[in-house]
This record gives sequence, structure tokens and C-alpha cells, in this order.
Amino acid sequence: MHRSPHTFRELLSAEKARLEVQLENASRQEQRELIERRLRQIETVSRMDRWMASAELQPPR
Repeated sequence: MHRSPHTFRELLSAEKARLEVQLENASRQEQRELIERRLRQIETVSRMDRWMASAELQPPR
């Protein structure tokens, strides 16, 4: 039984894994570039999410 992702981080992780498989099978350079761009976007969002959830992030004064 396949469990679908429920949290934002699980969703990002699942999308990253899906795109990595697509990248392995991409034949055209144009396809590869689009997939690589999307992977970079996911990485940026993931970093932002971790930063926003960190204890070091302080609310504005």
C-alpha cells in the first residue's frame, strides 16, 4: 500500500525523487535543463523551510 506524502517536507522530498528519476531518463538537453531548474527551486524552498522552522529565526522587533 503506497502512502501519499502529507507534510510539506514529505511533498518536497517526493517531488525531488520523482524529478531525479525523470532527469535520469531525459533525452533532450532542453528537458534536462528544465528538470534541473525545478530541482534547484525545490532545494531553495527546502532550505527556506528549514530556516523558517529553525530556532535561530527571530520575529521582527
